[in-house]
Amino acid sequence: MNTQKRLGLGIWVILLLAYFAYSHVNNITPLQTVQQLIALMSGSTIGPLIYLLLYLLRPLLFFSATLLTVAAGYLFGPIAGVLYTIVASNASSMVAYAIGHYFGEGMLTGERATALVNRYADRMRRNSFEAVLTMRFIFLPYDLVSYLAGFLKIDWKGFLFATVVGSIPGTISFVLFGAGIQGNFGEKLPTLDLTTLGLGVVMFMVSLGFARYFRRREKAVVKS
Repeated sequence: MNTQKRLGLGIWVILLLAYFAYSHVNNITPLQTVQQLIALMSGSTIGPLIYLLLYLLRPLLFFSATLLTVAAGYLFGPIAGVLYTIVASNASSMVAYAIGHYFGEGMLTGERATALVNRYADRMRRNSFEAVLTMRFIFLPYDLVSYLAGFLKIDWKGFLFATVVGSIPGTISFVLFGAGIQGNFGEKLPTLDLTTLGLGVVMFMVSLGFARYFRRREKAVVKS
């Protein structure tokens, strides 16, 4: 790793430590952070832009994508929430991909490649769309998949297309969960829209169905 990459990694580590130290000192949980962000974006004409910016920064801090996705449903409603989240989440996945690609540059060549790249990594490169789609559907950590895809230099077009398709069921379900929460978030017990929450549960079950199918398929491929 060259000096420039070491410097970039050092800045990233400092940013992470500062974020976790601030949260620890002020005893702020991720949920409380989301409540503060909701208060910031609620009623703001630039709320969607703030949401997009937060999602772009989220991979750098390893902040929960699920909490922000639920917040989108609460803030923007089911339709706009899904649209904003699809754009924001896939943009953030490309941020993580670019970071992985940058730090992985020059690390998987020659003897290093022989030692580090196993059969599964080779298959990911040959079938980037299918490999990433499988990982999205089986709910592997969102950012980890993005970093890994960039690090292994998986084709970015296949990665992005698979991420768009693979994240849709989960995005819809969690946005619907957020849209089903009504009232002033955090100030009192919210009222619930049972129809919207029910649709969210249905979509979540669909996501689990996809996950189960792709897990079985992945096991069959590995055994073969």
